[in-house]
Amino acid sequence: MQNDFSKGPVWKNIISQALPLTVAQVVHLLYNVVDRIYIGHMGEEGSMALTGVGLTFPVLTLIMAFAALFGMGGVPLFAIERGAGDEGKAARILGNSFTLTLCAGLILTALGYIFMRPALFAIGASEESYRYASEYLKIYLAGTVFSVIATGLVGYVNAQGFPRTGMLSVVIGCAVNIALDPLFIFAFRMGIAGAALATVISQAVSAAWVLAFLFGKKAAIKLKLKNMKPDPGAAGGIVRLGTSNFIMQATNFAVQVTCNSTLHAYGGDLYVGVMTVTNSIREIFTLPINGIVNGAQPVISYNFGAGEYKRAREGINFNTLSGSAFTVLAWLLVFFCPSLWFGIFTDDPAMTEAGIDMLRIYFFGFAFMALQFSGQSAFQALGDARHAIFFSLLRKVVIVVTLTLLLPTMGFGVRGVFLAEPISNVVGGTVCYLTMRRTAYRRLA
Repeated sequence: MQNDFSKGPVWKNIISQALPLTVAQVVHLLYNVVDRIYIGHMGEEGSMALTGVGLTFPVLTLIMAFAALFGMGGVPLFAIERGAGDEGKAARILGNSFTLTLCAGLILTALGYIFMRPALFAIGASEESYRYASEYLKIYLAGTVFSVIATGLVGYVNAQGFPRTGMLSVVIGCAVNIALDPLFIFAFRMGIAGAALATVISQAVSAAWVLAFLFGKKAAIKLKLKNMKPDPGAAGGIVRLGTSNFIMQATNFAVQVTCNSTLHAYGGDLYVGVMTVTNSIREIFTLPINGIVNGAQPVISYNFGAGEYKRAREGINFNTLSGSAFTVLAWLLVFFCPSLWFGIFTDDPAMTEAGIDMLRIYFFGFAFMALQFSGQSAFQALGDARHAIFFSLLRKVVIVVTLTLLLPTMGFGVRGVFLAEPISNVVGGTVCYLTMRRTAYRRLA
């Protein structure tokens, strides 16, 4: 059924969206996490291969930043117009989002192959780790178009009230990935290249599923050729609001590059591998809160467009309370059981011993991430690109990147790199949330 988000309890609307999206987020994480688990247990070369894959994270993050810019950037505008009853404008936003996303995928593929070697060494690769990183990336880049379409356009499926269909796009792709990983990595002895090939095939399946729905009969607002023609108004709105999504992803790119290069300088390949595992564990624990936030955004945007401001406020409040409860629980699980989580990704005792303390440091203050998520998602849902962009830059670039560069020189060494994250969570999350309450939240009075 096509959901009318202005009816029924707000929290039920959010949960009905969030549950399938959370499942989709969990499954989507498996695309990469399953690869890392298999790669980390490849025997003697597992630790170095895992380090090599970690070096590709900034490149993959940058690709996702463009999917967020041209794909997900238009989803709140699409939901607002749908709530206001202007389906023609919503259809033009969808068509232009597809065109921009497809062009971005093709251009990124070409640039990735041209600048692969200098980019990986700039990120912090050594000659040994570069061999594994380039082997993975050469194959992964071939599926860039599939990746950006599957990730960028699935939001338009969810925003029409079909979160289960959106979830299935990820579940089906991941099932293919899980089935092919051991086959390619171990049975066909392709190693790290097999992991990349399995990911590309699975992303192609996900992209095909999303496009089949948007072109099909079930979609309330279909993807049509006439709406793919560039429209300055629609494209401009997508880029304007999508810039906040892009910057959030691009700042992750900046953080990953800074962390990898600094860790390589102060701790070598071992600590680049430790950060790879730490980021993987963080991704696991941010999934549920991401599901809630992504489920709430179309509900808040729809009610804002329909003039139901009280319901939009209820959505923001639900985001904050549920997110805070989960992040506190996540921090406790990591603090008391760090070796359990580290052991999922590696059986290297040296990496595990070095990583346990770093993991505890990194997750200290994780609860404040709920404030960042709540504030940031409220700005995006209401179309407030200016504040969304500012707080993305504040937390990641101004605080994390600066501290990552400064703290190691002040006697903290590699610990300083891991300490930058909790400081940014506390400072950036608090300021973002308080500003949202004083600005965007008051608009809904």
